[in-house]
Amino acid sequence: MVRIGTSTRIKDDPNRACRALGWRLGRRQMTRSQIAEPQNTLAGITIFSALPAEALEAIHRRCTWRRYEPDKPIVGYLDASDDVFFVTSGEVCVTIYSLAGKVVSFRNLGVGDTFGEYAAIDGQPRSASVEAQTSCLIASMPAKEFRKILKTEPVVAAAVIRELVRNVRTLTKRVYEFSTLAVNNRIQAELLRLAGLATREGKGARINPAPTHAEIASRVSTHREAVTRELNRLSRVGIIERRSGALVVHDLDRLAAMLNEMTGE
Repeated sequence: MVRIGTSTRIKDDPNRACRALGWRLGRRQMTRSQIAEPQNTLAGITIFSALPAEALEAIHRRCTWRRYEPDKPIVGYLDASDDVFFVTSGEVCVTIYSLAGKVVSFRNLGVGDTFGEYAAIDGQPRSASVEAQTSCLIASMPAKEFRKILKTEPVVAAAVIRELVRNVRTLTKRVYEFSTLAVNNRIQAELLRLAGLATREGKGARINPAPTHAEIASRVSTHREAVTRELNRLSRVGIIERRSGALVVHDLDRLAAMLNEMTGE
């Protein structure tokens, strides 16, 4: 596994490094009614979206369902288990904790996402820990059953391959950012990543809820003070604004241009 992100000590709550920082945060926000009354269905799982109802029902019968409350562990880093998990309600956080209590946060996963497939495919220990970020309803199935589905349902196998390729591309880009960009540019890149997945508002986007400065710092390998300085600077020039618990990016093109000056993209 390629380790990206940052190691930063979370003094008060280690799980804060994950909050509001999912790669798909804008698409993952849910209403209270959705969270309170989740349904035992795989209909929203991305890798199964092309399956007919009969095939989906057959997969449903192979699953075990369990509810997790916030901050509860689902799988642990280097565990030998190999079940595959499907997020049908709520949100989970993918992290690695060091023995000293430092955390490397990778991403949040929400409704429709799958995790645990790496261990099911290659038989190796878990590459990260996964914890419930909100109240979650999770379906799981043994690796053996998952591998059967990959063999008998080509559309599922193709969907899994696309997800793996997407993850590789994202990881590659983040490794590049950490290797070449200055701290302020990494902060800009993280804002663009979040804004690109949030609700659009004309030329900008609304990231809701707004990530804390400590959370951004944990994702771009810096400290909270550096994030505060850069966000204050972006606010003074009118690119971002905090409003009603959200972080509004007023001009995505202008923010992207700042980053492009450094990357040449």
